Amino acid sequence: MSRYWSKVVQGLTPYVPGEQPKLPNLIKLNTNESPYGPSRRVLDALRTEIGETLRLYPDPASDKLRAAIANRYGVTSAHVFVGNGSDEVLAHVFLGLLKHDKPVLFPDITYSFYPVYCGLYDIPYEPVPLNRSFEIVIDDYLRPNGGIIFPNPNAPTGRFVPVAEIDRLLRANTGSVVVIDEAYVDFGGESVVPLVQRYPQLLVTHTLSKSRALAGLRVGYAIGHPDLIEALNRVKDSFNSYPLDRFAQAGAAAAIEDDAYFKAMCGKVIVTKKKLVQELQALGFDVLPSAANFLFARVPGRDGGEIAAKLRERSIIVRHFRKPLRIAEFMRITVGTDEQCAGLVEALREILKPA
Repeated sequence: MSRYWSKVVQGLTPYVPGEQPKLPNLIKLNTNESPYGPSRRVLDALRTEIGETLRLYPDPASDKLRAAIANRYGVTSAHVFVGNGSDEVLAHVFLGLLKHDKPVLFPDITYSFYPVYCGLYDIPYEPVPLNRSFEIVIDDYLRPNGGIIFPNPNAPTGRFVPVAEIDRLLRANTGSVVVIDEAYVDFGGESVVPLVQRYPQLLVTHTLSKSRALAGLRVGYAIGHPDLIEALNRVKDSFNSYPLDRFAQAGAAAAIEDDAYFKAMCGKVIVTKKKLVQELQALGFDVLPSAANFLFARVPGRDGGEIAAKLRERSIIVRHFRKPLRIAEFMRITVGTDEQCAGLVEALREILKPA
């Protein structure tokens, strides 16, 4: 460690992002990106931003983008916060809404950035174990807390908590903020954004990196009561008043407005996912029910890391989590194109065939 580091940095265990490998003829199924590109309307919007106005700062409030998001969900712009990817949005959420004396609650197997934020901001937290079926059990969260956060569908499991259960949680948990991270909800789940009007403690976060095919632009947003949004704005404007550049704002607004393309691409992923589940099960995989654009799957008795390594030898990349030990058999597999998934299945057939 450098002697010039602060105590905060010395104590950090940073988040490890999914690998972005540079391999020839790669089938990349490890970071849950869209297998399809953004809509033509997005590309056209980006081209219009190329010009002399790049010398000027972008709109610090992202008014056009926030209006597009508000229009889609039937809320006002005052209910919407945008940031540089949902990771930045979540970072502001942890500091602005979840830093209290009581611990934040989130699943023990979930998005691994949550404990990183707690470490960065010195926030107490308590992991809540998933059940034996890797499900979030709402009753386990009905206890004193400084806030609750979980993805729905959960990551990396893909399992979905019904809206009625989240409604029950919100009715019981009125003293702290409940954050539902809906990064993957468009691939088979149901959003709880409509509950925002009924529950002032609810904040819902989304990303444009998955279902909107804009991982390269880095745009995320949150929808909640204006009082919650004001807290996030206070944090943002104490950190970076211009988190979204002109390209990000224009491209994201176009993506939100192109609903037909969005629905078509999500539909294609869902169809491919269903077929991939059947093919993996035919090879002996256990596949958890997934409402996301990825599958969490294992071959009982086989090390998922070993299988992932053999896939890598064939230029196919999936995600393996060595910890905690009870998911060491699992691989998280992004749903790609039909052709990519066919290549994956063929490789797995070779890897798993008896010697």
